[in-house]
Amino acid sequence: MEAIHPYEIVLSLAGHDKGRLFCVLSVEDGYCMLADGKERKLDAPKKKSVKHLRGVGTSAHPAIVRLQRGGKISDRALRAALAAFRESSPI
Repeated sequence: MEAIHPYEIVLSLAGHDKGRLFCVLSVEDGYCMLADGKERKLDAPKKKSVKHLRGVGTSAHPAIVRLQRGGKISDRALRAALAAFRESSPI
């Protein structure tokens, strides 16, 4: 299993959110903090085990780049970044 890194786009493999894309905000002790801007906002990320996730890639979307540089983004911008990723790459 490959390591999952912050700001990577991941696919949920288990749970009620199975099949949904998330952005990893942080990784610690085998768990990731995830947000999608809709069900899981940036202010209240979801904690999920890395064994229930699969990394599907990274995004060069301006919102993700801003997060990588330590900036703030809106939930709306995160939703747009995930939608653009979903359209550009087959999952």
